[in-house]
This record gives sequence, structure tokens and C-alpha cells, in this order.
Amino acid sequence: MDSQFTEQELEALTWMMRLTAENPWYGFLTYLVVVLLTIIVFNLGFARELPILKKVIVYVVLIIGSFVMWFLEFAFGAPIIAVLFISGIILGMYRFRLHKHRKEKEQA
Repeated sequence: MDSQFTEQELEALTWMMRLTAENPWYGFLTYLVVVLLTIIVFNLGFARELPILKKVIVYVVLIIGSFVMWFLEFAFGAPIIAVLFISGIILGMYRFRLHKHRKEKEQA
């Protein structure tokens, strides 16, 4: 732990601010986790087949938007990572059941 913060100051920070105060790389790693989870949720729930240039634009905007979501978690302690993780699980289950239903319908 860095000696520039007192215990009271550390207690007032969000969990991600405390983690980043101990090791600055954790902030970057949590940003990468937010980007990864955002891409997974996007692909499971909203992605369509697009031309390559439109796909690049969509992913660039997605990465910029992920920074906004990361900042909300960093500064205010909003549970963005947990929500993205749960959304990914729910959308994954939905896609699995949809695939299973379509396969059964095709066989009938």
C-alpha cells in the first residue's frame, strides 16, 4: 500500500480507487475487463452481420463507451462489471435456449 494515503482516506474511496491506489495497473486491467464484457454482451444480444467498416466503427464506439462505464465504476462505485457479467450470463442462456429451440423445430 502506498504511504501517501491515510487509512481514513482509503476508506472513503471506492473499491476500484483503493485497488488502483495500491497498484495503478489494476485500473487499466479493470478497463480491459469492462471492454471484454461489453463486447461479449454486445455480441450475444445485439450484433448483426455488418460490413467490415461499419463493424470497425461499432467497435470503436463500443470501446469509447466502455471508458464511460469504467469511469462510472471507478469514480462512483457503480456495479458496472457485475451488471455486465450477469447480463452476459443471461444473454448466453437465452442464446443457448434459442439455438436449442431452433434445432428442435428444424428436426420436427
